[in-house]
Amino acid sequence: MIIIVGLGNPDSKFQYNRHNIGYMVVEKLAKELLPVDRSEKGWVGDKKFAAEICRISKSLILVKPHTYMNRSGIAVKAICDFYKVKVDDLWVIHDDIDLPLGKIRIRKGGSSGGHNGVESIIEKFSSANFIRFRLGIGRGKLDVKKTTDINLSRQGIEKFVLSPFRDREAGDAKKMIKNTVKAIVAALDKGMEAAMNRFN
Repeated sequence: MIIIVGLGNPDSKFQYNRHNIGYMVVEKLAKELLPVDRSEKGWVGDKKFAAEICRISKSLILVKPHTYMNRSGIAVKAICDFYKVKVDDLWVIHDDIDLPLGKIRIRKGGSSGGHNGVESIIEKFSSANFIRFRLGIGRGKLDVKKTTDINLSRQGIEKFVLSPFRDREAGDAKKMIKNTVKAIVAALDKGMEAAMNRFN
């Protein structure tokens, strides 16, 4: 079994924020993989996991944690434990401020890159050995490296990732979501290496 997690925050006020790109991808993926009559009803809230789950098949589950970003690991670990899924079969989709808008990077393992949701998952599993689909949201006009005030830097980053894509960015963001869905489908059909070679 493979569990694919899209990271984000559950409140509607965060729905279209950059930080919620993981949610956007798994929602689009569900529509791609499910029959039309199931695509809207496929997501089910599960309080015991603090998450929404969409069961595509016996071997594939999509997840949107509802623990808020910084505690994502709690929901993800609980679901993986329940379904007896090892960390190697966990795929996580998340935003990446260090990649240009529209860029996709697929890799296994590595550090969190400062992403609190990914860090929470690493902490709960005591392992970083899961697949990441890193989606570039860029920095816009934000240049954290130019400021010496660490707190100001963090506030700037938080404000940026919790903002919606600008009108001029919407097309690139939509294309990236579409391409990420294609990459995931390719990974499921032809293997992760094939997807990496094509989309990285």
